[in-house]
Amino acid sequence: SVSSLKREMRNLSEECSLEPVTVSMAYVYFEKLVLQGKLNKQNRKLCAGACVLLAAKISSDLRKHEVKHLIDKLEERFRFNRRDLIGFEFTVLVALELALYLPENQVLPHYRRLTQQS
Repeated sequence: SVSSLKREMRNLSEECSLEPVTVSMAYVYFEKLVLQGKLNKQNRKLCAGACVLLAAKISSDLRKHEVKHLIDKLEERFRFNRRDLIGFEFTVLVALELALYLPENQVLPHYRRLTQQS
């Protein structure tokens, strides 16, 4: 389900010590894909993984080895192949129309929820 995938995204992000704002962005990307009807049983984990990866890349200054660590973790947690993930990253970018910088009002509700939970 969408909510269990989002929980996975959050747990994984915490393990990789990503900021709540990064997780919030990943959620917004993910929800946009859901609303566009892009998710199916085959690709939903790849969708979730690609959203986390894109958010991490854009919102923080991850070093190369940290990106690699994140990809390893995603691969392990969601049980997909990194080649598929990298390919899917592009699919997600296109679906989001390259709009990775999100208006604050889209990110804030998630951010508030995440920071109140912890």
